[in-house]
Amino acid sequence: MGFEKEVEGPDGNVSCDTDETVLGSQELEDKPSDPPDGGFTAWMHVLLMHIIFFNTWGVANGYGVFQEYYTQTLGKSQSSISWIGSVQVFFLFSIGAFSGRLTDAGHFRITFACGVFLQLLGIFMTSLCTAYWQIFLAQSVCLGIGNGLTFCPAIAVLSQYFKKYRAFAVGLSAAGAAVGGLVYPVLINQLIFHDNFGFPWTLRIMGFIMLATYIPCLIWFKPRLPPRKTGGWTDKTAFSDVPFLFFSLSMFLNFWGLYFAFFYLGTYARDKIGIKEPINLLMVLNGVGIVGRTLPTIVADKWVGMLNMLIPTSFAASLLVFCWAAVSSAVGLYAFAIVYGLIAAALQALFPAVATTMTPDPSKTGTRVGMILGFVSFSTLTGPAICGAIIERQGGSYLGAQMFAASCILLGALMALAARIAKAGPKFMVKV
Repeated sequence: MGFEKEVEGPDGNVSCDTDETVLGSQELEDKPSDPPDGGFTAWMHVLLMHIIFFNTWGVANGYGVFQEYYTQTLGKSQSSISWIGSVQVFFLFSIGAFSGRLTDAGHFRITFACGVFLQLLGIFMTSLCTAYWQIFLAQSVCLGIGNGLTFCPAIAVLSQYFKKYRAFAVGLSAAGAAVGGLVYPVLINQLIFHDNFGFPWTLRIMGFIMLATYIPCLIWFKPRLPPRKTGGWTDKTAFSDVPFLFFSLSMFLNFWGLYFAFFYLGTYARDKIGIKEPINLLMVLNGVGIVGRTLPTIVADKWVGMLNMLIPTSFAASLLVFCWAAVSSAVGLYAFAIVYGLIAAALQALFPAVATTMTPDPSKTGTRVGMILGFVSFSTLTGPAICGAIIERQGGSYLGAQMFAASCILLGALMALAARIAKAGPKFMVKV
């Protein structure tokens, strides 16, 4: 309640002006309530977000099996084939600047539904494709735009339900990417290479799985906060927010090198180590991500803080990719896949979780997360293709590409450290 204001009228009588009372009540109504940080609805949204990760990042993380199949069947270079996957991830990120603002404005449901439709359309159209340009349009452009219209709005909405346990909630959701990175590649490898289903029907089965799992998301996923009708497509105050700028640059550099292993580990195993079934490596790489996306986020929420957890994890990922250059046996490559899968999965969970904290105003979460994803999209667009071009220029050697990817992640770790110092100062015992 507000305070009533006594006003003396022209007749000498005293009356109560309740304007301030009304305004005070209205301000309290407009002020967003604190996230519940638990309860049936909040945890249900974690489960639904898990499904969304399964159908977006799960498909992206499992692109290695497509990289191997297309390299064998389309007669194109590795760099050309990698553009299909990298453009798909580019749209997943870049559309976020558009879809995030639509979510803040109250258009989540229509945006999300359009994204699901385009994802399904992209998958089913890919099943009809026979030429490189057709696959590029269907799997890169159509599916990628659909991913962008579903992922960014959903992660912004999930952040409305959690604050104290946000990293764990996002990490548990992000484990869906590891599950999808297991299910879809195994499905494709088994049906195409072993059961002779053929490429068209394999993709259609994939599409039907996606449709079935998305139905509960379309029904129950919804925002908790009221829409923010006013404001631009970008938050201009972000450009003077130093921690936001350093973090955006960190995420750009990390993702510039992070996906090299996801795209090229299979071809490296086949061409350099002589492993006949690279799909097993990809299964290991994605499978350990279930643990990698949940355990570090629990530690981040309970003890050290999300940004504090992200920094050493990024340094560790860089060191691992540098060490990859020394791997020369199947056992060593499996060991690398296990450890790198854990570390890379932790980064994939921590980065979106930290991104949702890079705004002082919860009603602008979708806009700011979209801005970050839009910026990072250019690293995911060019990173795998640059690595492919380096491999070709070096006559099939992976050393230059490994050094490029590792150096990018190392620089990203340094930028994350700069964001940490800009946000909380040099006191490293503070939970951030």
